[in-house]
Amino acid sequence: MAQAFPARAGGSKPDRARDVWAGVVVAFAAVVVYLPSLGGAFIWNDSDYVTAPALRPLRGLWLIWTRIGATQQYYPLLHSFFWVQHRIFGDQPAGYHVATVLLHAGGAVLFGAVLRRLAVPGAWLAAVLFALHPVHVESVAWITEQKNTLSIVFYLAAAFTYLGFDESRKPGAYARSSALFALSLLCKTVTVTLPAALLVVLWWKRGELRWKRDFRPLVPWLAVGAAAGLFSSWVERRFLGAQGGDFTLSFAGRILVAGRSVWFYLGQILWPSDLNFLYTRWVVDASAWWQWLFPLTAVALLVFLWRLRGRSRAPFAASLFFVVSLFPVLGFVNLYGAIYSWVWDHWQYLPDLGPLALAGAGLDWACDRAWGRWSVSALIVILAGLTWGHCAMFRDDETLFRSTLARNPGAWMAHTNLGILLEGRPGGLPEAISEFETSLRYNPGSPNTHNSLGTALSAIPGRLDDAIAEYREALRLLPDFTEAHINLGNALLARPASVAEAVSEYQEALRLDGNSAGAHASLGYAYLTIPGRLDDSIAEYREALRLRPGFPEAHNGLGAALARNPESLPEAIAEYREAIRINPGFAEAHFNLGIALFRVPGRRDDALGEFKEVLRLRPGFAPAEHWVEQLQGPQP
Repeated sequence: MAQAFPARAGGSKPDRARDVWAGVVVAFAAVVVYLPSLGGAFIWNDSDYVTAPALRPLRGLWLIWTRIGATQQYYPLLHSFFWVQHRIFGDQPAGYHVATVLLHAGGAVLFGAVLRRLAVPGAWLAAVLFALHPVHVESVAWITEQKNTLSIVFYLAAAFTYLGFDESRKPGAYARSSALFALSLLCKTVTVTLPAALLVVLWWKRGELRWKRDFRPLVPWLAVGAAAGLFSSWVERRFLGAQGGDFTLSFAGRILVAGRSVWFYLGQILWPSDLNFLYTRWVVDASAWWQWLFPLTAVALLVFLWRLRGRSRAPFAASLFFVVSLFPVLGFVNLYGAIYSWVWDHWQYLPDLGPLALAGAGLDWACDRAWGRWSVSALIVILAGLTWGHCAMFRDDETLFRSTLARNPGAWMAHTNLGILLEGRPGGLPEAISEFETSLRYNPGSPNTHNSLGTALSAIPGRLDDAIAEYREALRLLPDFTEAHINLGNALLARPASVAEAVSEYQEALRLDGNSAGAHASLGYAYLTIPGRLDDSIAEYREALRLRPGFPEAHNGLGAALARNPESLPEAIAEYREAIRINPGFAEAHFNLGIALFRVPGRRDDALGEFKEVLRLRPGFAPAEHWVEQLQGPQP
């Protein structure tokens, strides 16, 4: 059998010392190059991972592990780690960024250690490439992708430990590696590919695979991985919505997506010059002959490398590792992110280990030549500079979406999210509506964008009918869209004649999601407008607060319901104060508190203070101006 790589010494004490220093250098480089990311804010989707208020108490840990749907994806170890971080960092993003960068640095060091255990030349050069490659910025600068950086640490630790077991055959080593593999799955199920990747590595190492020695120890891993993969796929469909028209592809279409994706990801490694958050979601057409060139040439390359295995098994092994590790994101399994693009930079974070190991060996060969040392040094500096610069894209939401659109104007999701961001700013409503309308020109079938446009239109006098039309279109496209049912109910409630229809929409939202605190709160408000339903209103608001503690709008609404009964006025005041404690800028709660305090003998000055605070928050608000004028006049 031909040697894939020449054997390198790896066991002497001086080598171990050099390995320690090499690991320190790799970790240091990884931390330094990501320093710009430490000042970044929370961005899109981070709120789905940073622990939600309802999960922050100690009981939240139990829910994270036992209630499917309590978190966006069932990655309980990942969300437990986020829970711990929230206890330490609260809502300050810097701490989360530090944790993510350190995990990435640790993963790079473990990558080098695994390659050293395999006696792969250029092991630490490969680790440097992994640490500094700009295509990995999305996985490190985006807090959401802590699932990548945490899972790869367990993935590589499991691989390192299993390779030790492969040498010693000690049951303890096998048990430790199995536990580490299980932990990686509990962070992100893309790590299901580890047993297949290990078989590729063992084949590269030996030139053959045997059932008892190579396959049998990994059979339990393969079974657990398959079960985890199927479960994760179900969660993606059931809780994230990875189903429907956007995912309706024939098997031939999925092959076309896979073939083109492989070349795309390889290109990102070789020439990372046009990185973006969202890439164009290309049209898949099995009748277009040229699209078949992507999978055919990918297969042809693998066949060519297979035929070269007599000279070196390394290129085929690295390529097969790359493809096998990419398999979960190649389109054969529905992933929600594919609704925006078939490819994402963070999807290649783990698969890049294969090609980068091969690249490290190539750079090691180059370093033996005088010209090679300078070239390798220049490459590392260039990669570090590109990574440092690319971190700026993830500074905040507006930077992220505007940068994305500058490189991909057709990124409809970026238009929608930029619109949502602008909608919340004073005077930003016209530009927000323009962004929503632009998004719908690129993707008229997006229920989320129709819903967002409806919300913006509902804030403009005289556009209520247009808003209702947008909500109805969103529900036509996605009948189970809970938020659109709630928003349609809110719009209908603004019409006195449509209260019953609004209640029906809220009830439908609760039928779809009985744990929707927003639907319960909206239904509570609707009942508040119906004679004889005061007790029902109070019950709905209390249920909303049970489901979402710290929900300021529900506290304010409950206060309004309780204030209807003079005997409950002290409790109403307490609810208003709680709403203001949670959100000091909540002008409506200040106004309601002012009215409630006015009803309490001797609290006239306190009421006046609340109305003045309303005017500070909302200058020119006529009802508050009226109350200030009345209360500052002579007392009766």
